[in-house]
Amino acid sequence: MNRLVLAALLALTAALPAQAQIRLDIGINLPAPPPLVVVPGTPVYYAPGAPANVFFYGHQYWVFNNGGWFVGPSWGGPWAVVAPAFVPVPILRVPLGYYRVPPGHWKGWAREAPPRWEAQWGRDWREEPHERDWREREERWDRGRHEGHDKGKGRR
Repeated sequence: MNRLVLAALLALTAALPAQAQIRLDIGINLPAPPPLVVVPGTPVYYAPGAPANVFFYGHQYWVFNNGGWFVGPSWGGPWAVVAPAFVPVPILRVPLGYYRVPPGHWKGWAREAPPRWEAQWGRDWREEPHERDWREREERWDRGRHEGHDKGKGRR
């Protein structure tokens, strides 16, 4: 009898979904995917109707909230904290006017210019041309456009 109960418990626990993924609550709850609009002259989209600073770039959602950056694979997360040095430069260059909820200390700054990240993070956030070239090659590779790197492979 004990073996039968043990077998039933093992079968039940194996059938339950694993909850190993950690969710970070960033204080923003979007009930549905927010409508996105392109930020003119950039590869970045923003969510003008969202209750926070929500951006979309590189197949990921980016949120600037409470002075920090978060990234997630979808509009509902799960969210991960991102150090300023790892936020993509196109997002950091989005003009202030596209931030739905700008921090109070940004008042008086030009809405047509990006936020003054140097004051907060120093100059280390800027991406050097060789870093940008490497990142862009890596992004093309991830999207399956290997641009000649896999010529002849898999063909017979």
